[in-house]
Amino acid sequence: MNQILFVLLAGTQGSGLMNIVFLVSIIVVFYLFMIRPQVRKQKTEKQFRETLQKGAKVVTIGGIHGRIVEVSDRTFLVEIDTNVKVRVERSAISAEATRSLDNPATPAKT
Repeated sequence: MNQILFVLLAGTQGSGLMNIVFLVSIIVVFYLFMIRPQVRKQKTEKQFRETLQKGAKVVTIGGIHGRIVEVSDRTFLVEIDTNVKVRVERSAISAEATRSLDNPATPAKT
């Protein structure tokens, strides 16, 4: 009877350690596959927005295409048509969509 109780208690102590190892591994996987790539993407977007200058063609996150006319600390003045200008926040410029202006997608072959 004492031997069975000892085996059962020994099993519960090991499972506690396994639970901790499992929890830590889930956190590591979550960090590697979700948090780290998002932080990297935010960093490249920020660098892209800081390098934009007057005359650059841009696309906003709302899909508006235009050319930068004026650059200030937090905003851009974007000309979207002749004599039509819109002031947008720096964070409203989409790096991914703007880069696609320079490298248009090739049409699929049928």
